[in-house]
Amino acid sequence: MTFMICVSKPESRGGLSLDDLTLGRAYEVLVEPDEHGFVRIYDDSGEDYLYPADLFEPISIQESGAHRLHEALTQE
Repeated sequence: MTFMICVSKPESRGGLSLDDLTLGRAYEVLVEPDEHGFVRIYDDSGEDYLYPADLFEPISIQESGAHRLHEALTQE
């Protein structure tokens, strides 16, 4: 499992709504950044969407912590 933290949340990004992101929150990555610079995550709405990868920074979590974080994020 891979996680990233939202480190940037501009008011707008070329028509892309960022309302479902929380600055400083960890998000589980479903698909690693692609050749266009987008990453797929479950956002605060509970749905998976593509977002610009430069809004996030990857974080390193031990496997046991990653499983616990995954459980916490999917139960919201």
